[in-house]
Amino acid sequence: MKLAHTLLTLALTSLASVAMAGEIKPFSQQAFDQLTQAGKPVVLDISAPWCPTCKAQKPIIDGLMQQPAYKDVTLLTIDFDSAKPTLKTFKVTSQSTLVAFKGEKEVGRSVGDTTPAGLEGLIKKTVN
Repeated sequence: MKLAHTLLTLALTSLASVAMAGEIKPFSQQAFDQLTQAGKPVVLDISAPWCPTCKAQKPIIDGLMQQPAYKDVTLLTIDFDSAKPTLKTFKVTSQSTLVAFKGEKEVGRSVGDTTPAGLEGLIKKTVN
């Protein structure tokens, strides 16, 4: 009985932490359009696997997306090397770029920032 209680507690804790985290998923124009037209906060994360700045940004961004304050934010990841038409649409010319939207309005942009405060400041613009 005690094991069942412990397992139930762990399962509920996992569900609660998922519910308190922002979603991270690959970019699709359809998802972006649906989210922004619904007035939702969205951050585009343009990165490349070979980019050291992108690698430094990733754990910071992942950690921020786990915070309850950003549970309604969706982070859409875009591969810099394979999504050239998408990059052109958003006027992105370099990897390690983040573009923040509050609904359909762009509210901020960051290139190459690896500071927790700078990255959080950008994400915060989507929810305030």
